[in-house]
Amino acid sequence: KLVYLDSGATSQKPLSVIEAESNFYKFTNAAVHRGAHQLAEEATDAYEGARLKVANFLGAKEEEIVFTKNATESLNLVAYAMGNAQPGSRFALTSKDQIVVTEMEHHANLIPWQQLAARTGAELKWFEVTPEGRLDLSAINSIITENTKVVALTHQSNVLGTVIPLAQIAKRARDVGAIFILDACQSVPHMPVNVKALDIDFLVFSGHKTVGPTGVGVLWGRANLLSLLPPFLFGGSMIETVTMTTATWAPAPRKFEAGVPNMAQAVGLGAALDYLTNIGMINVHDHEVSLTQYLIEKLQQVPELKIVGPTNIDARGGTVSFTVGEIHPHDLGQYVDSQGVAVRTGHHCAWPLTRKLGVPATTRASLYLYNDESDCDALFDAILGAQKYFA
Repeated sequence: KLVYLDSGATSQKPLSVIEAESNFYKFTNAAVHRGAHQLAEEATDAYEGARLKVANFLGAKEEEIVFTKNATESLNLVAYAMGNAQPGSRFALTSKDQIVVTEMEHHANLIPWQQLAARTGAELKWFEVTPEGRLDLSAINSIITENTKVVALTHQSNVLGTVIPLAQIAKRARDVGAIFILDACQSVPHMPVNVKALDIDFLVFSGHKTVGPTGVGVLWGRANLLSLLPPFLFGGSMIETVTMTTATWAPAPRKFEAGVPNMAQAVGLGAALDYLTNIGMINVHDHEVSLTQYLIEKLQQVPELKIVGPTNIDARGGTVSFTVGEIHPHDLGQYVDSQGVAVRTGHHCAWPLTRKLGVPATTRASLYLYNDESDCDALFDAILGAQKYFA
C-alpha cells in the first residue's frame, strides 16, 4: 500500500477531475473567446463556467477571478504589475514605502516582494516567528506603519501548519491603507475560505493542491483594484483595441489572461471544486483537525522526535514537520519511502524559516481528506524502523 503524506506539495486527483480534463480535449477542444463556431462557444462556456465555480467557492464575483498557471504566477502577477504602475498611482512604490511579509513565507510569497523592493527602493519588513512556530505580533504597529504599502502573508504555513491570526493583521493593514495579499495555497484546499469575510484585497491558490490539475492557478482581486492594476503579460485576448503604435486593454479579468489560457485545466479545477463542495469544506477541515491531533499524539511517542511548529491544534492545519535525533531528514525520508510512506524532506521552499528555527531541514507529513489513522500509524511504524536501521 502506498501511504501518501505529501499533499502540502500536491494533492492526488479524483477520477471526476481527470475525466473533466480529458473530456474537454475529447469533445470541446477549441480556443476560447476567439471563434464564432459552435465548438469555440462550447469551449468558452466550459472555461467561463469554471470561473463561476471558483467565484462561488470563494464567495467572490465572477469578474474578480483571474486564471493563471499557478499561485506563484498569481503572486508575481501582482508584484510585477505593481512595479509597472505609473508614478503616483495606488500601486506605485517608492523608497518611502514599505512591504511587509513574514519569516514563514514560502519562497513564492517572499522573492517577488524582495525583487519589487529592490526595483523600487521600498523597504522590506517582516514579522518574526516565535520558537513555538507562531507569528510574533507584539510589534505589529511598528512593523505595519503609515508607510506600509503592501502586506503579503501566508494564510497557513506550508512548514509549520500554523494558521496566522488574520483578522488582527488585516485590521492593522486596513487602518494604514495598505494593500493586503493572501497566499492561500495551504488554506483554500483545507478549510472554508470566503474572501468577503477576510477583509483582504488579493488572494491566490493553486489548482494542483486542491485535488485539481497542474497548470492552473487562481488570483482573486477586488474588482475595483483589478480595474486599476496594470497588465502583467501582453498579447492576444487581453486587448480592447490595437494600432501599430498603441493598445488599450480589455476589462479584468481578461486583461490579465494574455494568450490562449489553460482551458482544460481550468475545467478540471471546476470539477475539483465541485468534488470538494459535495463533500463540504467544513467536513474536510474537521476530518483534518481530528487526524492532525491523532498524528501529533502518535509522533510525540517517538523517542528523540521533535515537532517543528505548534504541538496543539489551535489555529493549526494538517502539516506536521519534525526531526528525529541525529537522523538527517533526507535519510529518514528515503527510509520511510522504502516502507511505502511518501513524505517531504528539505527546507520546503522556506529557507529563511528553517534557518530561524535552527534546523537544516525537516521531514514533513501533510494530511488531506483521503488520509486516515492507519496512514499515521504507518508513518509511526516507519519512523521506529528508521531509528533501528540508523542506530
